Amino acid sequence: MFYDRIQIVLMLNNKTILITGGTGSFGKKFVSMVLDQYSPKKLIVFSRDELKQFEMQQAFPQENIRFLIGDVRDSRRLERAFQGVDIVVHAAALKQVPATEYNPFEAVKTNILGAQNIIDAAINTNVKKVIALSTDKAASPTNLYGATKLCSDKLFVAANNVEGFKDISFSVVRYGNVLGSRGSVIPFFLDRRNDKMLPITHPDMTRFSISLDDGVNLVLHAIEKSIGREIFIPKIPSYRIMDVAKAINPNYTPDYIGIRQGEKLHEEMLTQHDSLTSVETNKLYIIAPNLTTQAAFGKHYNANKLTNATSYNSKDNPHFLTVSDIRNEIQAHVDPNFSIQSTAHTL
Repeated sequence: MFYDRIQIVLMLNNKTILITGGTGSFGKKFVSMVLDQYSPKKLIVFSRDELKQFEMQQAFPQENIRFLIGDVRDSRRLERAFQGVDIVVHAAALKQVPATEYNPFEAVKTNILGAQNIIDAAINTNVKKVIALSTDKAASPTNLYGATKLCSDKLFVAANNVEGFKDISFSVVRYGNVLGSRGSVIPFFLDRRNDKMLPITHPDMTRFSISLDDGVNLVLHAIEKSIGREIFIPKIPSYRIMDVAKAINPNYTPDYIGIRQGEKLHEEMLTQHDSLTSVETNKLYIIAPNLTTQAAFGKHYNANKLTNATSYNSKDNPHFLTVSDIRNEIQAHVDPNFSIQSTAHTL
């Protein structure tokens, strides 16, 4: 648990919250948890897909939720949507690595220009706090998606320098693969659980893993605690791609297909360079833009400075999920009916 619920109640109750990309996996979980646990004045889902909004409306009939069609590329629409909003959670992005490699400027328009549109609209209205979602691929990026998100992170951190006399702060939350989210490896393998062969990019590949619940909890923590300029990084477990395959089908045969364009063998969330201005708590790393803010963050978060250059990456992470852990996580967060006995050729 990343946050104190009593404090968050005070922060969210009677507030108007807008989430961009709100019909995605994170957005739906965020809306569900906020409506279930708190009493916001209004919760606005801002996204492009009217069908997903229609489907989401059926699941959330509460009177204090609103659905707005719009695109983060449209600055005028954003500024209209932000009227009366207190808190913005920015989750909209183009995220699929192969798609962004093939359509690079589309990713630039959504992930970079869209980020600047969020910043401008928030400053031009009365928004008090903006929390932007990032990705582990933004650390030492090797693909366009990661590069656009690194640029986005820099924009949100720097936005605190141009806020003027506005009472507003901008912060970033960065984490790894969301367990069971659309397009991730676990649903991909689950769809093929009865196949004798499973496609494996590389036998040594590792990734960070976080549940949707923990991702939302981290954002809630950032809403309550952030003072601006932070990049929050949770200390979360890693997994080995071979262990994920084994957890889903212990009798599979690997079909090695090679690493895709732009993919890393291991992911990184904190680079050695960034660690020199970072602080840490038991549950988080927090990147500061400079030594002055590092000292301020250390005091604000009761956190320790990192004394040595440190890379926090999925390969050297001291906490790895076991095969059994992965099965438990799938049952808890993806498919409650999952069991290895449901795999046909293991019977």
